Amino acid sequence: MVEIQIAYEGELHCTARHGPSGVTLSTDAPVDNMGKGQSFSPTDLVATALGTCMATTMGIVAQRLQIELKGTRLVVTKEMSPAPRRIARLAATFHIPIKVTPEQQQQLENAARTCPVARSVHPDMQLPITFHWG
Repeated sequence: MVEIQIAYEGELHCTARHGPSGVTLSTDAPVDNMGKGQSFSPTDLVATALGTCMATTMGIVAQRLQIELKGTRLVVTKEMSPAPRRIARLAATFHIPIKVTPEQQQQLENAARTCPVARSVHPDMQLPITFHWG
């Protein structure tokens, strides 16, 4: 179990503290939803969670396969639905600077597609993932 402590600071800003490490982060509402966009919005954190979870889960599989994924980059693009307001689509594009066997590639891509965050989002949310290898 991990505890996250959250304080509402006013003016649509929150501060969250990660219990185990003490690291903090701030959020703000996005400009298109009454905020100033001065930090990650809560839905931006969902996109961030998806991308980092996919990369981390791939990294775990890569370690088992004795493959180094250092230098891998990805971009997650978040698209909102206006009514009801929700995340409609999180599209991820990976740029992986190595070449692996087709079997290894399949294992690594499957790890990204089945990471805990991807398995936790609403089934109506679109999650297209593109991989560019080498």
